[in-house]
Amino acid sequence: MRSLKIGTRGSQLALVQARTFAKTIEQYSGISTEISVIKTTGDRLTQKPLATIGGKRLFVKEIEEALLSGEVDVAVHSAKDMPTELPKGLAIGAVLPRADPLDALVLPIHLKKLERGTSAIIASLGPTPRVGTGSVRRISQLRRILPQARFDSIRGNLDTRLKKVDAREYDAIVLAVAGLQRLGYTKRISMALPIDLCVPAPGQGAIILEVRSDDRSAQSIVKSVNDDASAAAVVAERTLVAALDGGCQAPIGALALPYDSNLDMWALVSTLDGTKTIVCRHRGPVTTPELLGQELADQMIAKGAQAVLEDAYRAQAMPEPHS
Repeated sequence: MRSLKIGTRGSQLALVQARTFAKTIEQYSGISTEISVIKTTGDRLTQKPLATIGGKRLFVKEIEEALLSGEVDVAVHSAKDMPTELPKGLAIGAVLPRADPLDALVLPIHLKKLERGTSAIIASLGPTPRVGTGSVRRISQLRRILPQARFDSIRGNLDTRLKKVDAREYDAIVLAVAGLQRLGYTKRISMALPIDLCVPAPGQGAIILEVRSDDRSAQSIVKSVNDDASAAAVVAERTLVAALDGGCQAPIGALALPYDSNLDMWALVSTLDGTKTIVCRHRGPVTTPELLGQELADQMIAKGAQAVLEDAYRAQAMPEPHS
C-alpha cells in the first residue's frame, strides 16, 4: 500500500485527530495519506440534544459505511463515540496514545484568575448556575455537588462552546480535558474534575483506528502506531459497557489506568438525578483487559446496576439499547 485514505468527521477536534494520525504514518512509514471528511448524522443534527435523537452510531455510521465500501482505508474515531458492537467486516486496528481522560469544568474567561479548587469554584457559580452539557453521565454526577443547577444541552465545535460561556449564556460548561488540550485550549480548564467527582466516559481521551477485517495492508500499517497500554484500557472499558448492555447516552462512567503491569479500573452507573449511584473499582493484569471489564461489570450488576440503568432510561425516555 503506497497511500492511505483516512475517513473522519469534519469537526475541529476530529480533523486534528485525523491529521495527527496521518502525520505519524507519513513520518514512520513513508506512506502518503489523504483525509476524507464525512458528515455524520450527529453532525447534521447539531441543534438537538444527543439524548433526544438517540441511536448508538450517531457519529460513526456514515464513516463506517465508507470504510466498508472501500471509499476509505481507515476510519479515525473518538473512542467514546464508538458503539461496543462493530458492523460485520470491521475491526479495531489500533488505539493511539491516550490523552488525559478526565472531564473539565470551564468558566467564563473573565473569571480565569479565580482561585482554583472545588469549593472556590462551586461557590463562584452561585446556588443555581446554568451549566452547559448534554451528557447524562456528567449531569447525573454533577448534581451531587450542584443540586440546584440547571443543565442545558450545548452542541457545536469547541470554540463555539467557549464563545457561549464567555458570553454568559452559561455560568460554566463541561468538556473533555483531552479535546481542550488537543485544540490548544489547556489554559481554559478551570478545574479538571477528579474521578471521585466525575468518572469519565468509557474511551474518553482515546482515538480508535478502525479498519476492514480483510484488509491486511491497512491493518499492518495502523498496528505500527498502536499504544498497547491505551488499547488495553479501551478494551476493558468497552467490555464493561457491553456487559452492562449500555446505550451510548446511558449514565455509565468507566476508566482504566495503567498501574505497573496492571490496569486499575473505576466504573459508575447512576440515575439521571444522581440519587442512586453505584461505583466500583477493580484491578487486573493489563494482558487480560476483557476479563477485567467483565469482572467489574459483574460486580456492578451484583449491586443493582441494571435496575439503576433501567430507571435512567425511563426518566428521559432514552432509547433502550438495541433499539
